[in-house]
Amino acid sequence: MRIHFIAIGGSIMHSLAIALKQEGHQVTGSDDHIFDPARSRLAAHDLLPDEGWDSARITSDIEAVILGMHAFEDNPELKRAQELSLPIYSFPEFIYEHSKQKHRLVIAGSAGKTTVTSMIMHVLKGIDKDVDYLVGAQVKGFDNPVKLSGAPTLLVEGDEYLSSKLDPSPKFLRYHPHLVVLTNISWDHINVFPSEEVYVKQFRDLLESLEKAADVIYFEEDKRLKEMVEELMDPELYYPNPYKTPKAKVKNGEYILELEGHKKAIKVYGKHNLANIAAAWKVCELLSIEIETFLEHMATFEGAQIRLETLHEDAEKMVIRDYAHAPSKVKASVHAVKERYPKKNLIACLELHTFSSLNKSFLPHYQGAMDKADHALVYVNPKAIEKRRMEVLSSKDIQQAFKNPKLTFVESPDQIQTFIQEHRVGGDAILMMSSGDFGGMDLGAV
Repeated sequence: MRIHFIAIGGSIMHSLAIALKQEGHQVTGSDDHIFDPARSRLAAHDLLPDEGWDSARITSDIEAVILGMHAFEDNPELKRAQELSLPIYSFPEFIYEHSKQKHRLVIAGSAGKTTVTSMIMHVLKGIDKDVDYLVGAQVKGFDNPVKLSGAPTLLVEGDEYLSSKLDPSPKFLRYHPHLVVLTNISWDHINVFPSEEVYVKQFRDLLESLEKAADVIYFEEDKRLKEMVEELMDPELYYPNPYKTPKAKVKNGEYILELEGHKKAIKVYGKHNLANIAAAWKVCELLSIEIETFLEHMATFEGAQIRLETLHEDAEKMVIRDYAHAPSKVKASVHAVKERYPKKNLIACLELHTFSSLNKSFLPHYQGAMDKADHALVYVNPKAIEKRRMEVLSSKDIQQAFKNPKLTFVESPDQIQTFIQEHRVGGDAILMMSSGDFGGMDLGAV
């Protein structure tokens, strides 16, 4: 096919473009700004366009236009495609069109979906099971986060965020799954879902959209999620399948998982990752994988990129990078590091970077999120506030929201570096949490 991407620089968009080119399609694209790693990866596959929009790129021989969230309704290339009546898809719509005949598995939830998807990918690769996949992060052992081929199964990380400016539906609704995993529900994306009720409704819509006989794997320790599944999923029509957090303990420096009567040393840690493993196991069990085989491969899983990823470790300090930004994710990550390394001096640094996290009315949801840290810092880049035209945040705003009088608020990378050095004692665990980049800091060298 001849396929054109409008806003090719997105994290999934550029990976999908690469996957389609690898499958033999003729792929072009455009964007106004493209940053690394998308820039480097597109260039390596000879897909990097000149920056800027140009309606002349849109010609009548294009068989599919894939529209990213970064492109607005008045985009000149989009308008030209509409004038030519070309087929226009959001990327989840295109994935579904490409996979109508496949067995579709969607991993959804406010937190953990990237990791659960990555865990399943890792196990399936270990047993040489052919499967297509789409995940929102780079996974060790996989060249590209997206694969589309003739495989009979499609595994997708299903995001609740909107599909495109033309399609304001959550992405996970567009995959029409035969199996869905729901990890938890915790309000996020307030720029799109202005109330918790509106946010929760997206997950109700997902459950109500399922065809009869769908498998529904869900985290039963999330009371709201449990009640929702029990209300909507009649066991005579669907296959609800609950899971809960398995046990684990630290022994001789190893993190030992206990699952289904079996014990195994694993590389990932934290209660949230134990729950993620239980979710991945439920999926693999339905795919006829034995528990011993699952644990054999789970023992070698090192995590998805920037999910409690160790960037540096020596006798004096370790630096851990994490994608956590929403309140529940921040709390889970801080707890996980403190539990795994109880004797280390935990210095936790959080960048508030997203629209939700920078919104003064949303900040109280962070109450207690960093209490387990020995030293806690929150960083806000003033440029992020200015770019989003949001109300300026003060140290008082942050401390009142987090309810942590020891918490420090800073607005520059130099202040972060100073804070870390002032609180180091030797044997430190430095946890850097953000979906941004801490103002361009070299995190491995803090």
